[in-house]
Amino acid sequence: MSTVEGEDALLPAAAKPPKVRRRRLRTILLAVLTTQYTIIAIVVGLTVAGTLRYLVTPQIVAKFEAIAAALKRLPPP
Repeated sequence: MSTVEGEDALLPAAAKPPKVRRRRLRTILLAVLTTQYTIIAIVVGLTVAGTLRYLVTPQIVAKFEAIAAALKRLPPP
């Protein structure tokens, strides 16, 4: 009877390493996905910032300059 109990005690011990392996695999996978997400977020952010800086901002500045020039041409009240 003690050999059967001994075998039962060995089974849970043998079942524990796959859980540790899965946790390690999950940790590595989570780190890789987080890194990819961070890199993509940085690239998208820089693309949006570049678009705003070089395409949108000059148009807005040109409109304000046109408004300022038109206001200067108005006769004083």
